[in-house]
Amino acid sequence: MMAEIGVGLVGYKFMGRTHSNAYRQLPRFFDVDPAPRMTAICGRDEAGVRDAANTLGWESYETDYRRLIDRDDIGLVDVSTPGNTHRDVVIAALEAGKHVICEKPLANTLDEAKEMLAAARDAGTVNTVCFNYRRAPAVQLAKKLIDEGRLGTIRHWRSTYLQDFIMDPQFPLIWRLQKELAGSGALGDIAAHSVDLARFLVGDVSEVVGMMETFIKERPLEEAGAGGGLSASGGVETGEVTVDDAAAFLARFENGAIGTFEATRFAAGRRNQNGFEINGSKGSVAFDMERMNELDVFFVDDDADVQGFRTVNVTEPGHPYVGAWWPPGHIIGYEHTFVHTMKDLMDGIKAGKSPAPTFEDAYRVQAVLDAVERSAEGGGWTRPEVGGI
Repeated sequence: MMAEIGVGLVGYKFMGRTHSNAYRQLPRFFDVDPAPRMTAICGRDEAGVRDAANTLGWESYETDYRRLIDRDDIGLVDVSTPGNTHRDVVIAALEAGKHVICEKPLANTLDEAKEMLAAARDAGTVNTVCFNYRRAPAVQLAKKLIDEGRLGTIRHWRSTYLQDFIMDPQFPLIWRLQKELAGSGALGDIAAHSVDLARFLVGDVSEVVGMMETFIKERPLEEAGAGGGLSASGGVETGEVTVDDAAAFLARFENGAIGTFEATRFAAGRRNQNGFEINGSKGSVAFDMERMNELDVFFVDDDADVQGFRTVNVTEPGHPYVGAWWPPGHIIGYEHTFVHTMKDLMDGIKAGKSPAPTFEDAYRVQAVLDAVERSAEGGGWTRPEVGGI
């Protein structure tokens, strides 16, 4: 009989729903041992978390994360809450000897991230951070082409992560627009994904120079019970936006490549365009999450009369993860990246090895974000602080 591990999920809104779906679908499509058991979900609003437990398929619920962590039937704690709570929940779970998966970015500050990394090392349990876009099969194919040397020496990375959901000045002051809750705005919320992908595909960033801008400085306060998130609505009173609406920065990589990063929530018409292009001495690849089943590939040594970018539909059985799903050409979606993340997590728990991106990987991402913020304040090239970890 397949072993199970009890999962305790802290947070039940957007990310809580995606993680719940992943745990529910994982053992139906992948042979994992242990399999996740949806033991308990946690949130402070009892009515809300009770409804989430019933809707999302959890066996029970808690309203205090400490009670959830103390339960003997939970071996894995999943932290899917706003960034200001990550440190306390994660460290409590690690000190209780639990495996931990945490949503990105790891923390709101570099100091918090360092504390969490130290706690993870002391605990010796499995840890990972949910940079889910790594698990798109097309991104995995890009990684394979790079690792096999088929793109040659990597020279350029350029990425854009573009959204438009807060363009309306009447969109309310949700938690993502408050520094004490979110840590930063577009930088931490979406550029963090781009930095993780850049580290995964190209390598570590050695220095950055950046700028950040807040276009709308005051917004209506969020009305209680208005739904929150993308469906939030505001009242008459206003409050200060304390995070960036957009961030852009240049980067140098330790291997000699150079890069550009742009992240904004003010790109009209761009709902969730998470894209990158990588240029090497032998070829290029380009990816856009809004067309996540495709990878555009160019090879310098193709015959001149047929040379050009080709679009690869990454749905063949030999492509990563997709053999567990549908026949070739039958595309998968956003939610599958979370299923793949949980699949690798379960494999890591079985092997006793933390699957990348680990807390150390996430700390290194946090160090880049921190360097961008410091550069935006000071105006010069700034190195991420990764010494001593």
